[in-house]
Amino acid sequence: MKDANRKNPESALMMGEGASHMKRLGALAGHGVLLSVTSLSAVAVLFIFYFVFRDALPFFKEAGRLSEFFTGVNWYPSAREPHFGSLPIILGSVLVTVGAILFSAPLGLAAALCLSDVLSFSTRQIVKPIIEMLAAIPSVAYGFFALVVMAPLFQNEGGKILAGFCSLICFPLLFLLVMVLGDLLSTWIQRDRIRLLTRIILSSGIGIPGLVALGVLVHRISQIQISSGTNALNASIILGIMALPTIVSVSEDALSAVGRDLREGSYAMGATRVETLFKVIVPAAGSGILAAVLLGLMRAVGETMVVWMAAGNAAHIPQPWYNLLEPVRTLTATIAGDMGETEIGSAHYHLLFAMGLLLLSFSFLSNLVSEWAVRRSKAKSA
Repeated sequence: MKDANRKNPESALMMGEGASHMKRLGALAGHGVLLSVTSLSAVAVLFIFYFVFRDALPFFKEAGRLSEFFTGVNWYPSAREPHFGSLPIILGSVLVTVGAILFSAPLGLAAALCLSDVLSFSTRQIVKPIIEMLAAIPSVAYGFFALVVMAPLFQNEGGKILAGFCSLICFPLLFLLVMVLGDLLSTWIQRDRIRLLTRIILSSGIGIPGLVALGVLVHRISQIQISSGTNALNASIILGIMALPTIVSVSEDALSAVGRDLREGSYAMGATRVETLFKVIVPAAGSGILAAVLLGLMRAVGETMVVWMAAGNAAHIPQPWYNLLEPVRTLTATIAGDMGETEIGSAHYHLLFAMGLLLLSFSFLSNLVSEWAVRRSKAKSA
């Protein structure tokens, strides 16, 4: 074969060019297939937006419907003179979602910090899969747990449960605050013995009054009576647990991407572990942590079964409006509960699509912000 190529170099050159041309064609075909598969999902999302918008538009075309949708408080869609005030339902979704994020974001960030910088590698390999297993539990199982277990507990022992949650969150935060302030203030002192004595005095001066204040607060919270166990707080806690795997996983990846050089440089400058965590690592991974919280937010706002079973389904504004201890109704639960009972083409039918359009728009904007945060985090770590 080599002798033939030497005798006829022009044919060998043509064969080489043909092989190179075939490789280019194969590469272009592969890129085309991958682009088609990727574009298919984008086209599917655009079609979903189009069909939801198409069925929501007739509702907004009627005079006064837009203002009633966002500002009305009367929800009687099946009455002889229907009212479609969706403000209580929108507020219910906001309360449940914000409550879930306030519950899950601090716990998720604390768990991510432990996984990335506190626990050993072998322990992390055990703990992280257990946390991620929470995402594999069906949402209807969470809803059943909230309805059968959590709701009676809230109704019968609501004050004690709230006091327990307050203790679980506030006492570690007080301990962390005392440690951080003790570290920061004692770093100004040069001698080790005086520094240790100063840290003890500062910890006692801050910690003892803080413990007394927290004890009084916990006692007052334990006296609260909850009228219904199916309320916004019940749904918020379960949604927060469901959002934890997303927040922990993405936050831990962002913290691990910071790199050892920043940590070692901080330790070399004399910083403690607490200072390194909160002054170096967390700010450097801030964009990734923001993306984790936004992804957890989208996980909570789009959930249906838990809020349908545990939130109470009461289309009214709580008194006061931020009260998480009263039943509420959310957008997703309203769509799931009413869609099968409405007449196709009616105002109520188009209203449900308007609610779906609102949810889609919020999820789309949150996804854009999270993508921007992830790109910014990668750019910082590069």
